Amino acid sequence: MTCDAGVVGNLKTKGLSGQLYCDEILVTSVDMRFILSSVALVLCVDVLHSLPHTYLQSRQHHDADPRFTEKFFTQTLDHFNFNSMGNGTFNQRYLVTDQYWEKGFGPIFFYTGNEGDIWEFALNSGFITELAAQQRALVIFAEHRYYGKSLPFEKDSFNIPQISLLTVEQALADYAIMITELKQQLGATDCPVIVFGGSYGGMLSVYMRLKYPNVVAGALAASAPILSTAGLGDSRQFFRDVASDFESVSSDCTDAVRGAFHQLKELAESQEYRHIQSAFALCKPLSSAQDIHQLNGFLRNAFTLMAMLDYPYSTHFMGNMPANPVKVACETMLGGSDLLGNLRDTAAIVYNATGILPCFDLYSLYLECADPTGCGLGFDSLAWDYQACTEIELCYESNNVTDMFPPMPFTEEDRRLYCSKRWGVVPRPGWLNIQFWGDALSTASNIIFSNGDLDPWANGGVRTSLSDSLIALNISGGAHHLDLRGSNEADPVSVISARKTEADLIAHWVKMERTRLQKFV
Repeated sequence: MTCDAGVVGNLKTKGLSGQLYCDEILVTSVDMRFILSSVALVLCVDVLHSLPHTYLQSRQHHDADPRFTEKFFTQTLDHFNFNSMGNGTFNQRYLVTDQYWEKGFGPIFFYTGNEGDIWEFALNSGFITELAAQQRALVIFAEHRYYGKSLPFEKDSFNIPQISLLTVEQALADYAIMITELKQQLGATDCPVIVFGGSYGGMLSVYMRLKYPNVVAGALAASAPILSTAGLGDSRQFFRDVASDFESVSSDCTDAVRGAFHQLKELAESQEYRHIQSAFALCKPLSSAQDIHQLNGFLRNAFTLMAMLDYPYSTHFMGNMPANPVKVACETMLGGSDLLGNLRDTAAIVYNATGILPCFDLYSLYLECADPTGCGLGFDSLAWDYQACTEIELCYESNNVTDMFPPMPFTEEDRRLYCSKRWGVVPRPGWLNIQFWGDALSTASNIIFSNGDLDPWANGGVRTSLSDSLIALNISGGAHHLDLRGSNEADPVSVISARKTEADLIAHWVKMERTRLQKFV
């Protein structure tokens, strides 16, 4: 689960010039499957940072929203240990706009940043600023520690043991401290705070309301898979739901995908690696079962991203995606009798939107990690890999029975072996279930759980309201946190209605919190 998931696009093999890849990617593995060595990851990071912005997921923000000012907050390194770091601090980035704020009175809308550059979320969460204009709110987007520019140890942040301060608990404490101190600085001590987040950020918004109800009055958690990431549910659910999105367009589409993967399997079993390289326009020849496994993961990841980002209009979030990418993918898969060529061109919708990549390099465009749904690229991928190795459980599998993809298991034992070798850690299954209540949420309050029925993460979250103040909103025709995006003329009626409900609930919570605070004046 990542919002820095890869270079995106439409491969056209004509006009090819030059190559893009990380030289001599090193692979160390458990059964030669899961582990990219730290050397390989650093090599890829170096290459990616040398590329023009069009290749990069996390763009240089020349198109940054002028309403936001970028600032840095002096944050405590370790909130829970008074000895190891003393009172050490780091600079945590945040974006703020007071354009709509009724100073000292209006609420504060605080986005709990997730696994990526905070500008990406600010530029793709327009509903928050639209709501701020309606409710005269101050808006803050806070960047998660170890992502973007918020690196506690700068270039050494991803070394062991420095990375050990990357935990959900530390991130939540960062946000609680930032909110509290900024309220003091801005003369906003009596302004109610509502937290917002999408995906992992939505999980953090839920956790903020559970952990710091004294700081935040309510939470909008969009597409927040708080159950599946706590180890609750079916490991087959995620890729089953990815396939269901394509099945809903056409059963012929999923049949074609299965057929293409079957052809690839037969070629691999015959070790016809040159044929595979040519069919998929790969930069380098394949030579092993590990290379085939990497190719399968690379292809599966493309379908995952298209299912997540199946918006009714073109977007520039997690790269460049056409309108209705699942439909576009199915049209591509059914575009002729060459199934392997169709599969290649379908993957290119994700990996080469600009059409400038001359070929696909499997080990630079897709990094396998402890999250089978993808860790993304660059330094952010290191941080997310570590989180998937510690607290966040993502043991999802494809099996070619309940989904359309090759069998690719990722068990708790696979995770344990990978994480032990990669980061020197042993995961603690069930920790989020204990620490953040799992599905025993009935005593909580003032949380909206919104999910779109096109989003493969949806069934890993809360789909049924639990009380009058724990509200589940199910958005028909909605993809990954569509409701957080700004209004668009192509929006389905369902998301327009969901945003209206969200706005009304948030206004009610703000009013309730003001009443509560006034009792103490």
